[in-house]
Amino acid sequence: MRHKPSKAKGSRVARPTSGPTPVSSALATPLSSANPSAYPSEAEYDISDEVSKLPIGALTLGASGANPRKPKREKPKPFRFLDLPSELRVKVYGYHFANTGGVLDLDPDNYKRIHQKLAILRTCSTIYREASYFFYSTHPVRIFPTHPGRFFKTKKPLLARMKPCQRASLTSLELRLGPGWSSPPRGWVVNPALGLSDCVNTTKITVYVECDPGNDFFKGFRQPDNFYERFSKSLLTNVLDEMPWVERIEFEAWLNVKKSGALMRGLIELVKSRGLKIIWGKERGWTDTDEVEPPPVLDLNAPLMQNQGNTDIMVAV
Repeated sequence: MRHKPSKAKGSRVARPTSGPTPVSSALATPLSSANPSAYPSEAEYDISDEVSKLPIGALTLGASGANPRKPKREKPKPFRFLDLPSELRVKVYGYHFANTGGVLDLDPDNYKRIHQKLAILRTCSTIYREASYFFYSTHPVRIFPTHPGRFFKTKKPLLARMKPCQRASLTSLELRLGPGWSSPPRGWVVNPALGLSDCVNTTKITVYVECDPGNDFFKGFRQPDNFYERFSKSLLTNVLDEMPWVERIEFEAWLNVKKSGALMRGLIELVKSRGLKIIWGKERGWTDTDEVEPPPVLDLNAPLMQNQGNTDIMVAV
């Protein structure tokens, strides 16, 4: 009796396949297009298997690599101010000190306007020399303080508080007359402590007259014998004696000051006697010609006898 051969459990009998055995794409050699039947069919080769093996970064548009790196951000390098030519540095100093005012004087507002700007002088020795010279050479300094307050009667004006090198950088000074016309401060004295001898580069002095006590408006309040006229002339004389190198004197005044008054006539005669050049400030508008006195104003409410001296005015009765 023949026994049928027993089949092992789980084993399968290999069946012959009708098609060719698939070959891996990595080992396959390129076939000629003349024989299209040699390419594997869709059932044998699935492109999704190859795509699934790519990294996710390679599927994005514009990706050059698997892990693209962001460009390293470079820190901006600081600009060296001293690399600029000296001409451009001087222009920068001009913008820096633009809002520090005109004439320098002892003033409570100096801390807000000037002191913070001068912090640039503590940068280095080069900037100190350049900026310090620019600041003091472009700002006139008032010889005696005129600000109404605690500095008006000080015995140490701003000029005396400055360093000799700073006074040597000055090119212009201002002598303001008028404040204290009834009793000038005791500190208004020209002495060696004032430091005028250090102002070797100062070639111009501006004489600014705020008021002339010789006008009739001050009658009854002024001191007798032309006191303030003599005081002002003596003060300017002492200043010029300390600075024989001064070349020009600029006269400036308020509108109520007359060029033909006793105060102005005495100052002009002093300057001419020393052979100095006289220039006129733009604020008052004086010129080398004689001042034209304005016509007298007739007071219609005054008695008739008071206006008899006004011969240039015709009064219609």
